[in-house]
Amino acid sequence: MSSGLRFLPAFLNHSQQRVLAKTLAMAIAAAPFFTPVMPGTGRPFSVRMTNLGKLGWVSDRAGGYRYQATHPETGKPWPDIPEMVLEIWRKVSDYPHDPEACLVNYYGAGARMGLHRDVDEEDIAAPVVSISLGDTAVFRLGGIARGGKTETMRLSSGDVLVMGGASRLRYHGIDRVVAGTSTLIEGGGRINLTLRRVTRPSSAAKN
Repeated sequence: MSSGLRFLPAFLNHSQQRVLAKTLAMAIAAAPFFTPVMPGTGRPFSVRMTNLGKLGWVSDRAGGYRYQATHPETGKPWPDIPEMVLEIWRKVSDYPHDPEACLVNYYGAGARMGLHRDVDEEDIAAPVVSISLGDTAVFRLGGIARGGKTETMRLSSGDVLVMGGASRLRYHGIDRVVAGTSTLIEGGGRINLTLRRVTRPSSAAKN
């Protein structure tokens, strides 16, 4: 793995995965999945998403890519990030402050995510931590510039991926999800949690 990129396969065992899936189901009931659209074209994403935490990532034609404190459809604040998820961050991030955002993406049949970089955050000193649940995804990873050589790896249920340091701004995406590789998510599919620190913390702040 390149500098700052850490792959932690089977970080969560089956029991922990089930507990996390049930916890997420309750949060999603309070903040339902929505379908974001591309800022320029209005084309809908193939993934559905929601957020947990103080800030949530959204995208629409009017405001573009951004973080905001409320759900774009309900207008309510996002649910808190579950303690179980925060504990994962604290164990793997090697960063002294908690995340402010947890993007929850649901990949159903045919869903994918094109190559992109996470650049909407002020604090890129913090890593991006990804937690996979459900069906296995074919993850594509490129360099810090668009184009050039890419590589693929499989992210299975319970796997954790940390992108920090020199890998924090690498292009990455999901080519496809391999249906039927997990029975964790009712109805199939994959849920991915992406934990991020958005703002630069003050030196005196703990979280």
